Amino acid sequence: ALAVRRPKCSAPAGAAALARTRKLAERGNADAECGLARAYYLGQGVPRDYAQAAVWYRKAAAQGVADAEYNLGLLYDSGQGVPQDHAQAAAWYRKAASQGVADAEDSLGLFYYQGQGVPQDYTQAATWWRKAAAQGDANAEYNLGWLYDHGQGVPQDYAQAAEWYRKVAAQGDARAEVNLG
Repeated sequence: ALAVRRPKCSAPAGAAALARTRKLAERGNADAECGLARAYYLGQGVPRDYAQAAVWYRKAAAQGVADAEYNLGLLYDSGQGVPQDHAQAAAWYRKAASQGVADAEDSLGLFYYQGQGVPQDYTQAATWWRKAAAQGDANAEYNLGWLYDHGQGVPQDYAQAAEWYRKVAAQGDARAEVNLG
């Protein structure tokens, strides 16, 4: 299957680019809103301001920009610029995951595994991690190995665990190498 291309939240480089981005963002351009949010998040060309980042990510997310949805989830998850709220983080991750953002799928898997912002449910964790792993997300692949290794949300299956750990170990992940040993 072909990967769906989606707008990235890239901070503008340079004062002129930032000025153009701000003008476009103020006119409602979703990509520019997302880029301006990223600039505030990084403090690139503007003072670092997580609250302003949240404002601009929210505007882009309202227009369906998946990266903005995911980044809002991160802000709520960490409490940067917004009150920490894991239920809100999960809701934003779910929106981004519905558009195929592997990082959001991986984050939802972790939330379900830990029962953070959602009821603890190892089967749901496995479901989200499978989706992220299908896109090559190494963290999700490792986590699936862990679930099979411990029989959480899936039947305990050491062969399946080893298969997932091998995928991640091939990418140089020391955790997976240790678990294979």
